[in-house]
Amino acid sequence: MACVLLLSRVAPSSHRLIRTCICLFSFFLTYICYCVLFSSDTIMQKSGDLTPNCQRVPVDGGKRRLQKSLSCVLPFDAREDSETSRQKSDPRPLSRFNTARNNTPSPSTGNVKFGNKKLPNAIIVGVKKGGTRAVLEFIRIHPDVRAVGTETHFFDRNYDRGLDWYRGLMPRTLESQITMEKTPSYFVTRETPRRISAMSRDTKLIVVVRDPVTRAISDYTQTLTKTPDLPSFQELAFSNQSLGLVDTSWNAIRIGLYALHLENWLRYFPLAQIHFVSGERLITDPAGELARVQDFLGLKRIVTDKHFYFNRTKGFPCLKKPESSSSPRCLGKSKGRTHVQIDRDAIEQLRGFYRPYNVKFYEMVGHDFRWE
Repeated sequence: MACVLLLSRVAPSSHRLIRTCICLFSFFLTYICYCVLFSSDTIMQKSGDLTPNCQRVPVDGGKRRLQKSLSCVLPFDAREDSETSRQKSDPRPLSRFNTARNNTPSPSTGNVKFGNKKLPNAIIVGVKKGGTRAVLEFIRIHPDVRAVGTETHFFDRNYDRGLDWYRGLMPRTLESQITMEKTPSYFVTRETPRRISAMSRDTKLIVVVRDPVTRAISDYTQTLTKTPDLPSFQELAFSNQSLGLVDTSWNAIRIGLYALHLENWLRYFPLAQIHFVSGERLITDPAGELARVQDFLGLKRIVTDKHFYFNRTKGFPCLKKPESSSSPRCLGKSKGRTHVQIDRDAIEQLRGFYRPYNVKFYEMVGHDFRWE
């Protein structure tokens, strides 16, 4: 700049053109100086100490790399605007750095994209060998239902593990979806109604019931496949068959006393919160039974008769071939197996034993299942 001023003094004052050129040249040199100074400042910033916002964090398998984010190059106000815009346009969880800065920890049980693990909204509580697996498999094809595949036995065997453990078993669900599980032994476990009520009094309960005599024979048939040396059905069912004395201590008999078990449930839940599925109609009209289940759960009727076909070999309805599968979906080998043959007199004695309990059960639920 000093050189330019000196030249302007030395040059004749009459030469206006030269003075103009010298002025333009001086502005050009000034611009070059500013550019050099700006670049130098940037280089120093990159090679010097990192600002607190540009820190090394573990990424990509634990390697520590410089976390490149908008906060490293934008002024504070621009960072805030940029982060707000990013959160609206990108549903993914914030990075660990941004999470710590905003003091908003992400939930440990899920995320925005895949949903959260929630305690069940509905539970299939019984009964064993009534058709609970079929109901679960049929209803879970509904897009608004997510269910645990295995029996959790939380409320009867694992209650001391706590609700956090129980929640961890649940599938991830979106807000619009229902979480379900099924454990048939709940219906006959005395402590279960109180424990479920303590979790949530709004839990919807589904009970699949079946002719108690047929159910007991099915129960015995399943046990016999696992324990071949089991005593005969009559030996277990009767304490004295000649006198018609039924042994209610045998679990296969005790489960069929539906009225007695229901009394315990009604101490904690209103009848309107319990839905009863007919195990017999589940075989002859699966779509009709599932329509009522969907209504009870407040779901749109999506599972219909187009989803089912009757498998004559198993004597049981199966789901038609899903688009993602090469074959239809039927229940396992333990479903629809042939029952062992039981003496006709023993069956009639058991029907007489169950008759008053069945009548009471019909009156309690307001529906005649016609098991006579």
